[in-house]
Amino acid sequence: MKKLTSVAVFLSFGLLGQAQASTESSHELTLTEADKLITLPLHCVETPYPYKTGIVLGSAEDLKEPSQHHPIFYGCFDWHSAAHGYWSLVTLLRQFPDMAHAEQAREVLKRNITKENGLREAEFFSKDINKAFERTYGWAWLLKLADELEAWDDPMAAELSTNLQPLVGVIVQRYMEFLPQLLYPVRVGEHTNTAFGLSFAYDYAVNHELTEFEQLIETRAKAYFLTDKNCPISWEPSGYDFISPCLEEIGLMQRVLPKNEFLPWLSDFMPQLADKNYQLEVGKVSDRSDGKLVHLDGLNFSRAWNLYALANAYPQYAHLRDVADKHVAYSYPNLIGDSYEGGHWLGSFAIQALNQSRD
Repeated sequence: MKKLTSVAVFLSFGLLGQAQASTESSHELTLTEADKLITLPLHCVETPYPYKTGIVLGSAEDLKEPSQHHPIFYGCFDWHSAAHGYWSLVTLLRQFPDMAHAEQAREVLKRNITKENGLREAEFFSKDINKAFERTYGWAWLLKLADELEAWDDPMAAELSTNLQPLVGVIVQRYMEFLPQLLYPVRVGEHTNTAFGLSFAYDYAVNHELTEFEQLIETRAKAYFLTDKNCPISWEPSGYDFISPCLEEIGLMQRVLPKNEFLPWLSDFMPQLADKNYQLEVGKVSDRSDGKLVHLDGLNFSRAWNLYALANAYPQYAHLRDVADKHVAYSYPNLIGDSYEGGHWLGSFAIQALNQSRD
C-alpha cells in the first residue's frame, strides 16, 4: 500500500501558527495523520453554506439553491473546491483504506456521486450559458477526481466512476472546443491559469489513451509556452496567488516535452534552477481568516509539487527538494484547525504536494 510522505511531520500537524521552515528530517505520514487530513473534506463536501455560485443567470428560473444546480458539488464553498474535496476523499481512501473515518467517507461518496446526480451535473455544464463555468480550474480537478476513481481497485469506485462519466464526457468536449479558440495563455496565479488547467487534463488524457485530447493539449501547450524564456519568478507571488505561473508552466512542459527537448527549454526558461544553492522565499500569509490572503498557503503547496516532480525526474535538480520542503513546512502545520476560508480546500493541495514528494 502506498503511503504519503511528508517533510517535517515533527512540526506537529495540529499546531496553528507559522512553522519554521525546517527540513532536518522527513517522516512517513501515518494512518493517524491521514485520518486528520480526511476530516477537512468530510467537514465541507456536504456543508451547503457559505457558497459562492459563480453562475450566469439566464433567467429567474436559475435562482435556485446551489444543490439544485450542483447535486454533487454543492459544498466546500464553491464547485471547484468540492471537486477537489471529493478527490481528497478518494485519494486518502485509496491509500489508507483502514482509516477510522473510512466508512464515513465511503458513505459520503455513495450518497452524493449517484447516477442521477451525475446526469444533473452534466446537464448543467451542457448548457451554452454555462460553457465557461469553472473553465479551466474546476474542469481540471474534475478530471483528476475521475482519474483517481478509475485507478482505484474497488467496486464502489467503479460505480462512482461510471456515475461521473456523463459529466467527464462533457468536460473533455468543453476542452476540445475551447483550446483551439484560446489564442493566448492565461498566466495569472489563480483559477484561470492555463498551464494548471492543462496539466491534470493531460494526465487524464494519457492515462485513458484519449489520443486526440492528448495531442491537442500538447499542441496548444507548445504554442503557448515553447518559446518562453527567463520567467520572472522574482515578480511572484502576487497578493492572492495559489499557483506559481512560472513553476506551473514547468510542470506542464515537463509532461508534454521529451527529456531531450525539456531540459534545454528549462535552461532557457529558468536557468537559475540549476544553481545548487538556489533559494525561493515561501509565500507568507498575514491573515488566514481572509479567504484571498490564505491563497498563499496554497501557493506553497503547488510550488512544492512542481519542484518535487522536477527533482524526482532529473537528478541534476535534486537540490530543489530542499526548496520544496521549506514551502511545505511553512504551510503544512496550519491545515488542521484552520478557518473555513483555508480549510475547505487547502488539504487537497497538501495531499497533492505530499504525493509528489515521494521519490
